[in-house]
Amino acid sequence: MARKLAKSTMKRLREKLEAERARLEEIIGEYDKMRELSRLAETGSEHNADPNNADGGSLAFEMEMDLSVQQNSRELLAKVLHALDRMDQGTYGTCEVSGKPIPIARLEALPYATTLVEWANKI
Repeated sequence: MARKLAKSTMKRLREKLEAERARLEEIIGEYDKMRELSRLAETGSEHNADPNNADGGSLAFEMEMDLSVQQNSRELLAKVLHALDRMDQGTYGTCEVSGKPIPIARLEALPYATTLVEWANKI
């Protein structure tokens, strides 16, 4: 059964999701630019990402951290886009596992939530 949320609630949650989408797309875009600039700098410099070299180890660590942040941002963006799709389909606010309504407080805290709390770590 589809969940029917008040229009004002849906509008507020959609605005939160849209803002989060914009924020994540900006982060991902910045990391893409930084990665490209880093590649260009590496081809024209003596920097080495060899973890056995002190400078290289530091550079390798920074690159790994950047990739982790970018990957997390991409995964979160996928969740946000999925939530927006569910809004468009009329299934937003309903647990994807049990079919029960997700509490408004959970959606306010985590607008891309697709399950009840008890299912969040089980799927």
